[in-house]
Amino acid sequence: MNIAYTKTYLLAIMIISTKVNADAQTKIRPDNFLQKIFSANPTHFDSIVAQKDTLKVQVIYTQIDRKKNNKPVFTDHFYHVDPQDYYYPASTVKLPVAILALQKLNELNIPGLDKNTTMITGAQGYGQTEVENDPTAPDGRPTIAHYIKKILLVSDNDAFNRLYEFLGQEYINNNLHKMGYTDIQIIHRLAITLTEEQNRQSNPVRFIDSSGKVIYEKPATKSAFVYSIQDTRIGKGFMRNGKLVNEPFDFSLKNRMSLQSLHLILRSVIFPEAMPKKRRFGLTKDDYAFLRLYMSMQPGESRFPSYDTGEYWNNYVKMILFGVDKKDPDPSIRIFSKSGWSYGFLTDAVYIADFKNNIEFMVTATIYCNADGILNDDKYDYSKLGYPFMKHLGEALHAYELQRKRKHKPDLAAMRFSYAE
Repeated sequence: MNIAYTKTYLLAIMIISTKVNADAQTKIRPDNFLQKIFSANPTHFDSIVAQKDTLKVQVIYTQIDRKKNNKPVFTDHFYHVDPQDYYYPASTVKLPVAILALQKLNELNIPGLDKNTTMITGAQGYGQTEVENDPTAPDGRPTIAHYIKKILLVSDNDAFNRLYEFLGQEYINNNLHKMGYTDIQIIHRLAITLTEEQNRQSNPVRFIDSSGKVIYEKPATKSAFVYSIQDTRIGKGFMRNGKLVNEPFDFSLKNRMSLQSLHLILRSVIFPEAMPKKRRFGLTKDDYAFLRLYMSMQPGESRFPSYDTGEYWNNYVKMILFGVDKKDPDPSIRIFSKSGWSYGFLTDAVYIADFKNNIEFMVTATIYCNADGILNDDKYDYSKLGYPFMKHLGEALHAYELQRKRKHKPDLAAMRFSYAE
């Protein structure tokens, strides 16, 4: 990492830091901290800063300090963050849906029903498909646990769709809105083409025990959730059925989630005790540990599924700090994250724990990588623009964190896991 800082520069950065109480909601408090980080590394960031509007760059960086009792205190810094500047959240919406699937099981509170119970997905028209077995599971059984694992390890789309169908559109959105995440709208499955009506329809689902007895059954449902339609058009054209349409692509009926909401949802998984009660999901300690385990696990460490590490290398979904570096990461660093990329938008939300140097921090960032302005043409600038930006952003902040003084060293024991399967 070729990042260097002078003492004067470090002092200037420290002066502008503003502490945020651990239970406070993330709010946009403009400062020039991240601008100073970028200015100190002109080779990597000057062109990004010059095009920040076109590239729709948004970054939230959280410094984490610990009190004597290890309670976290957060200092949030924002760069070009605007909730009204739409970015397509892509697979990052899988994180709140995975969390809500565990919450729903806890709310049902049915003996014998948990994340490891066999879940059979039926079909009742509307383009729906069935799932009766999962060949990637050790015993072939589809379960909530295995779906979440695949979502967090390699961002599996079908696994997300099955949880979307289990929960239903109304449960997802109403619960997130009750928690204060009113900007979130998750209204369609991923990687398959369905109409608005089809995405309102949820498959019938049943859970069965080892004897084949049905423990719980959810019928097919139709969502009456009222969308908040926004006129969101991006680009100068898009491909449809192999032909160019010379008009902006309409995202008004696509999923959305502000960068602040994504950042807070990640924080709620890592630091639930530091969140206001309204923003805490209904999860158990075991649920949180389960999520953290697979948010930080690498594809090569999984036996079921067993991934081809040529296609799914160990940094596959770890954009911030690693980009598309296929070298095995430093074993002393673990990244707890959820990323997403589609339509030229590249987004990543990470909590980084460096156990060797005993430091931790959070970053959530998005960038639009589509120089030609044409969507759906599969000609995006992820490799040339997006991945290097994410890598250099992580490197610059990690370098700063290595030199930042802390009154109390963090106890990171809760973030250490055994990944042997």
